Amino acid sequence: MVSLKRCEIYSKRYSKDLLKKGSLAEFLLNYKKAVFLLLASFYGFTASAEPSHIPKKMPVANAELVGMSTDGLNRIDELMQEHMDLGHIQGGVTVVARRGKVVHFSTHGEMDSIQGRAMETDTIFAIASMTKPVLGVAAMIAIDDGLIKASDAVSKYIPEFADMKVAVRDKSFSPKGKDGTKAKLMVKKKGQRPEPTLVPLESPVTIHHLLTHTSGLGKLRPSDQPKKSDTLATYIPKLAQVPLNFQPGTHWEYSLGLDIVARVIEIVSKTAFDEFVQERIFDPLEMNNTFFHVPNDKRSKAFVYTGIAAKKSKDWLMPTSYISASAGLSSTAEDFLYFQQMLLNGGELFGQRVLSQDSVDLMSRNQAGDLFEQNGKGIKGIGMGYTVSVVTDSNLSRNYRGKGSFGWAGATQTDSWADPENELVAVYFPAKPRGGNVYKDFQKAILQAINKN
Repeated sequence: MVSLKRCEIYSKRYSKDLLKKGSLAEFLLNYKKAVFLLLASFYGFTASAEPSHIPKKMPVANAELVGMSTDGLNRIDELMQEHMDLGHIQGGVTVVARRGKVVHFSTHGEMDSIQGRAMETDTIFAIASMTKPVLGVAAMIAIDDGLIKASDAVSKYIPEFADMKVAVRDKSFSPKGKDGTKAKLMVKKKGQRPEPTLVPLESPVTIHHLLTHTSGLGKLRPSDQPKKSDTLATYIPKLAQVPLNFQPGTHWEYSLGLDIVARVIEIVSKTAFDEFVQERIFDPLEMNNTFFHVPNDKRSKAFVYTGIAAKKSKDWLMPTSYISASAGLSSTAEDFLYFQQMLLNGGELFGQRVLSQDSVDLMSRNQAGDLFEQNGKGIKGIGMGYTVSVVTDSNLSRNYRGKGSFGWAGATQTDSWADPENELVAVYFPAKPRGGNVYKDFQKAILQAINKN
């Protein structure tokens, strides 16, 4: 059955857009289509809904034609409204494509609640760490080009990393160790924590370690963070002075280490990193609304965050010398639809090959054994590929994605992934997320919309 809500979407879409075009005949023809769908909902005719927004490049399809349920996909719109009513989100953009066809593309709520401005399909979001898979693709391109190898030591390109040290801390002297009481008392006083012992590297930090967060780099102190006046060229060598938290390849810890890979790419390609990804990724995929710094003529499309990202919203729109290669992109849901579809296709989209199939396979395969799962914050059934998490066991992961699915989310709770087992890609860009596990409901609705027969 076609829902009344879906019919309203069709009616508004055709009447608004086509009247702008000035074609009365075209408007009347399509208005009749909307009326037919409305009548169908009353009299029991069945029909398959197309997405409410048609992307510029990828084809669309009725859900049933690609083995999905219209009612199931309509549930996405309903659950997004439910979460808006509960105050979990202000709105957002959601996209689902299966077998190369877009079956769901909806906007929800508002991008500006003060002015009452509705969310738009080309709203630009800060995607934070969802930038990392883009960097991962850039690294795989460099591997395809023969410029680097995953096994290469970073010091081959940046000599400062040859003499790094590993900080070894006395495990007994911790709040949970045998000297726990003393430790708790001492850490209350600034500078009283015992200094770690610095030991040499047992093996060099490699590109592989950086791409899998197993290099030993961890959370940086404020004094070790890049300054706005820094560039990758001036800042990255300084990271070599920061002691590693563990020997490379022995543990997993989230870090800024991926920016080191971006600097390596600059060195071997003789191209600034932002220019490299523009020429090799964004241009071929027609990702025309993806930027490290949102240009002035696009700022009216940018969603300015509050809450979790309020402190960084102003910085996000202000150009700086430093390119945050692993967390600094802004993009639209449609652009990331193209990016994920390229990966699902094995590195190709719109007749443009961005990556080899071998590189996509390498990137999307678990490359860290059980280190990600065992790091304390990991999830069972999830491994770590090159800049992406990978579902190794869908029963254990319980994230409603098929085995082999891969992707990465951002601090602003933007998320996207490719699911080879279910032949789909999905994009979730929320506005002002405030809890509620909306993204999990989104994932669940997608899985439940797949026809099993």
